[in-house]
Amino acid sequence: MTREYLRKASASILAGMLICDSCGAVVAGSLAGSEGDKRFPPYIPRNPKDPCNRAYKAYLAASGHSAYATTPYARIMSSYIICGGHLNAPSQKVAEELAMKSCLATRAHYKVTTGGACEIAASK
Repeated sequence: MTREYLRKASASILAGMLICDSCGAVVAGSLAGSEGDKRFPPYIPRNPKDPCNRAYKAYLAASGHSAYATTPYARIMSSYIICGGHLNAPSQKVAEELAMKSCLATRAHYKVTTGGACEIAASK
């Protein structure tokens, strides 16, 4: 009788542990489709072939820690929108650092001085 009781008790405990384990898996799910921490609304060009448009869509679709950096949008026609991003980094902080590095490298490559400083627009 004691052995049967222990068997049922251990089965109940294991079932409870399995339920708790599956709850944790749902919380730590994929980040794909999430906008994450949006610091300011980034300007997304209307042209679907624009590199910044594609970079932002890739950021949204990324399943891991990612970040999108861009220059703030100004309504001045001579300003340029420069962007950079990093997808599926080990952590959100690393993704932000690498996205900033990418944006700054793009600014340096094109030698743009009127577009404003790079800032993290969104990260997850």
